[in-house]
Amino acid sequence: MAVDVAADPLKDEVSERGWEVDPDDEWGIAVITTVGRQLRLRREAVGMKVGDFAKAAGYGEDLVYKIESGKRIPRPEYLDKADEVLGAGGLLSAMKEDVQKVRYPKKVRALADMEAKAVEIGLYECNIIAGLLQTAEHARAVIGAAQPPYSPDDVERMVAARLARRSVFERTPAPSIHFVLEEAPLRRQVGGTMVWRRQLEHLLEVGRLNNVTLQVMPTNTDAHPGLDGRIELLKFCDGKAVGRSDGLFNGRPVDDLKHLRILELQYGTIRAQALPPRESLAFIEKLLGET
Repeated sequence: MAVDVAADPLKDEVSERGWEVDPDDEWGIAVITTVGRQLRLRREAVGMKVGDFAKAAGYGEDLVYKIESGKRIPRPEYLDKADEVLGAGGLLSAMKEDVQKVRYPKKVRALADMEAKAVEIGLYECNIIAGLLQTAEHARAVIGAAQPPYSPDDVERMVAARLARRSVFERTPAPSIHFVLEEAPLRRQVGGTMVWRRQLEHLLEVGRLNNVTLQVMPTNTDAHPGLDGRIELLKFCDGKAVGRSDGLFNGRPVDDLKHLRILELQYGTIRAQALPPRESLAFIEKLLGET
């Protein structure tokens, strides 16, 4: 039975763009190479040729070859189908968690790992709504606006990575999280009125969590240290910390005390100039009421 590519566009080689392995991601390459080898060994163990497996699973042979050789990241549904066709009893499906992590860009994984360990997170964002606070629709609109444009699959890959970071809000014990957002991005109707409204509603939901403090920096205010760009501070249970600022230290992460004190001074000044948390939530509610 021939595969109907037009009916299921996710199963051909062209539609798998965006699932390539990052050549600079050594851990990712190792994971995908191992997964590909296990898929090939299982297929050979049951006596199936590539063509037979491709036909049974509903994928193109070229894609099967590339996944088994570690040149393509298999989608979760590919692993589920392979598990079913090859009678692996869940062993192949169980690899989805590591495979999913590989699909996220290396730098996003590194950031998510740090956020997952932090006991305190402080973030000032000046031009956009912070990624941790974005809804899927808002993130899709922001990422989709890039020039040159990303492929549709790359957009979905980046949206998934951004949303995965939101697990930080579900941690137990919960970290203390502080946000300061500029007024201008809150007024920008990214993705249209409904997407914008849902984004503001989501900000209110997150801002009311017991472990979250959300502040708005009014446009009509004096100059402050955040005008050079984003500032982020992460503190850990062992007393260590790491921070980054777009306007300092060439934007590189820093962990020495001297540089961290400078970032803490800047962030503290920004928080002091922003609206208090209660007034900030009221400000967002007012924006919602203006539509």
